[in-house]
Amino acid sequence: SQLVESGGGLVQPGGSLRLSCTISLFSLDLYTIAWFRQAPGKEREGVSCLSSSDGRTFYADSVKGRFTISRDNDKKMAWLQMNSLKPEDTAVYYCAAGPTTSYSGLKAPSLYEYDYWGQGTQVTVSS
Repeated sequence: SQLVESGGGLVQPGGSLRLSCTISLFSLDLYTIAWFRQAPGKEREGVSCLSSSDGRTFYADSVKGRFTISRDNDKKMAWLQMNSLKPEDTAVYYCAAGPTTSYSGLKAPSLYEYDYWGQGTQVTVSS
């Protein structure tokens, strides 16, 4: 797989986790990186994305102020720092990469905009 996530696990409410995404794509500077999540019985939703062109970022309202997305094109890595975790954050988290467009980072990431996906990493928030 060209994207591989790591860093998931079990954490208590209020705790933190840092998800990592190792990326094996050429010309990574042409891609927007996004994080999606899918809880049991729910559709996959876009959590955050980071444009490559000017660093524009988007966060879903449910995670704004708690999650931080970042990337390092030279290291071919991306991260999702998750703080103040809540039980409702429990889901499988996916890293994705898609071509940067003029809308990247201005709106919620959509599944169809991303061509490359990781296999997902489980995050469970529970006491």
